Amino acid sequence: MKNLKAIEETKYLTTSNSAQYRQIMRIFFNAYEKTQFRLHKEDVFEIIKTYEGFEDYSMEQLKLDLQTLEEWKNLTKIQSYKTVHSIEEYKNMQFRYSMSKYAVEVERLTIKLENLSMESVGLSSNFFHRIYMSIENIETISNQSPKEVSQWWYHLQEDFKSLNQTYQDYLGEFYSGKSEKTLKSIEFILYKDKFISYLKDFIKQLQVDCSSIEEMLKNVSDTTRTRILEQTIVGEMDVPRPTVTDRNVLEQNIRESVYSRWEALTNWFVNSPINVSESNRLLEITDDIIRKIIQNASMIVRLQNWGFSRKDDYKKFAEMFSRCDTIEEANKLSAYVFGIHQTNHYIMNEERTTDSINSSTYEEDPMEFTLKSRTKEYKPLVEKTGFVDKSIEKIEQNKSHIHRQEQERQLVFKYIVDNKLDVSTIKDCIDQSTRMTILRWISLANLNISKMGFTEYGQAYQLIKKDGLCTLRCVDGELIMPIYILEFKEETHG
Repeated sequence: MKNLKAIEETKYLTTSNSAQYRQIMRIFFNAYEKTQFRLHKEDVFEIIKTYEGFEDYSMEQLKLDLQTLEEWKNLTKIQSYKTVHSIEEYKNMQFRYSMSKYAVEVERLTIKLENLSMESVGLSSNFFHRIYMSIENIETISNQSPKEVSQWWYHLQEDFKSLNQTYQDYLGEFYSGKSEKTLKSIEFILYKDKFISYLKDFIKQLQVDCSSIEEMLKNVSDTTRTRILEQTIVGEMDVPRPTVTDRNVLEQNIRESVYSRWEALTNWFVNSPINVSESNRLLEITDDIIRKIIQNASMIVRLQNWGFSRKDDYKKFAEMFSRCDTIEEANKLSAYVFGIHQTNHYIMNEERTTDSINSSTYEEDPMEFTLKSRTKEYKPLVEKTGFVDKSIEKIEQNKSHIHRQEQERQLVFKYIVDNKLDVSTIKDCIDQSTRMTILRWISLANLNISKMGFTEYGQAYQLIKKDGLCTLRCVDGELIMPIYILEFKEETHG
């Protein structure tokens, strides 16, 4: 793809000697802005020597740098119109240098990048109004000449392009790392309200104009749309382009550009069943910004309050109360300092001298309460005590456990007849522990191919499954299960 080849004219920006190359190109650009399109090397040398860091810069170095910039197609040279009278003058021919078109645009870009942080970025609602006015006149414009339609199209696209660029730059700056740091600073609280008001005004205009533009775009007929776009293409084709050789390719490129830009404009304002319009997305983003601003402001206020201590205030109040001579005087001070709306009622789990609900606090005996520190570093003193001997309790617990196990064994073993436990023959209503023991033995035997198992009491048994089902009655319900028989290998006694 020929349009994606390397741009040789930008080499001077990244080379090791870019400082002197850029200084030379800046001198040429400043002269270009003053309509001094051609300079002699002596003119350049005189100017560059005035800059800091170029005091030792020589004419020979300048000649080499000018030659390099000429090879990179940043500069073009022509011989001065001067009659040569000697061989020496011929050897020292004088040339005048001028910037190429590419170099002019590259230098303009570098200046824009240098001042990018100083450019004001904002959300302007004027673009919405201008786009609204342009779309409103679409029926009238469609009947004008191709030249007038082309001018109308140019202004519409410029407004649409500026709208996209301004809001994207503004939101990009808002979501940058520097902005995140600013939003979380205490100084941000001072202009928070102004910032929110600015965004709300923009949202209000966005809602009004975008909805109107959307309705107008929906009402544009296919005939009007095609006529105005084709007129635009004709107007663009009427512009003389000396460098264009294939007009068919040019017309195809212009057609694709015009129709794709119209589609982009429509998608920006009009919702579709598949995608949400960009105007609605912008509305959601600005709402999110306001929400984020309020959250950050609230967080900053909380952080400020967390660091606020009223220890000195309480100490001052305590001194004031200590200087009161009577309880009546202390009551008056309390009413003035705390007020009735700040009264706190405390309920203590302590025995009172009276059970009367009408008794005043001042009529009862004072109580003392130990206050503990609320800091994380505080650790209460642990009272040192010896170990308690619980060997008797453990023996009693062990005996109780053995007795409970023996009772469970007796309950299960009474259903073993002739060294067989047939689940289908159990007619009693068994408890939960007996059922769990029988099911556990069945599960253990089913885990191996031989269907053999051992009880927790050491007896070996063989599990046999019969056809059919049986019902095992339990205290908590009835269990329908297959018929199992457990055959024990040795005589088992209950």
